[in-house]
Amino acid sequence: MKKLFTIIIALLAVQAAYSQEADRFRFQMDLGAAAPKGGGIGALVNFEPQILVRRNLALGLRMGVAGLAKDIVYYEIPDDYTGELGGNASISGTANYYFNYGKGKAAPYIGGGFGYYTMSNINIETTDIDEDDLGDLKANFAWAPMIRAGVELGKFRIGAEYNFVPKSDLQNINGEVIGQATNEYFGFTIGYFVGGGKWGR
Repeated sequence: MKKLFTIIIALLAVQAAYSQEADRFRFQMDLGAAAPKGGGIGALVNFEPQILVRRNLALGLRMGVAGLAKDIVYYEIPDDYTGELGGNASISGTANYYFNYGKGKAAPYIGGGFGYYTMSNINIETTDIDEDDLGDLKANFAWAPMIRAGVELGKFRIGAEYNFVPKSDLQNINGEVIGQATNEYFGFTIGYFVGGGKWGR
C-alpha cells in the first residue's frame, strides 16, 4: 500500500507541474454499462486526470467504481440462488495512444492500464437456506490489468474496456472459504474531457 500511495503522489505532482503548460493536462469522466463475465448486469463511472506527454500519447490515473450483479459459485448451495456483487473500486495507472494526425475532430485510441481493485460484500438470496447461516460474505483485493479502445469526437468520448480482475474466494464469518466470485467485466462508456487534445486544429 505504501508503494501505491507513493506512485499516486508522484503522478499528482507531475500532473500539477505539467498543468502549468498549455494543452498538457486534461481531465475526463466516463459513465457506462458493465457486463460481468458469465452473465449479469451493472454500471460504472471513471474519473481520470491525464498528462499529454506527446500530442498523441496520454498517461493518466484512472479512479473507477463499478456496481455488478451476477451469479457466483457457492460450494454448498444448490442452483436456485442468485449472487449479487455490490460493487468494486479501483485505481489504475493508464496509457492511451491516439490515432489522429490533424485530419479531423475524430481521434480513435487504444489503451490499457494496471491497478488495484477492491471488491465489496456479496449478498446471496436463496429459498432453501436461511440467510443467517451464510454469514458475512466478503471478497478480496487484487492487482489487475485493463485494456480499452474507442474514439474521441471533439471533447466527447465513446469507448469499451475490459477489466481482467481475478476470481476471489468468498469467506464466512469464521474465515472459511465457502465460494468463489468471478470479477472480470466488460464496460461500454460514454464521456467528456476538458483540457488538452488538439483534434481537428
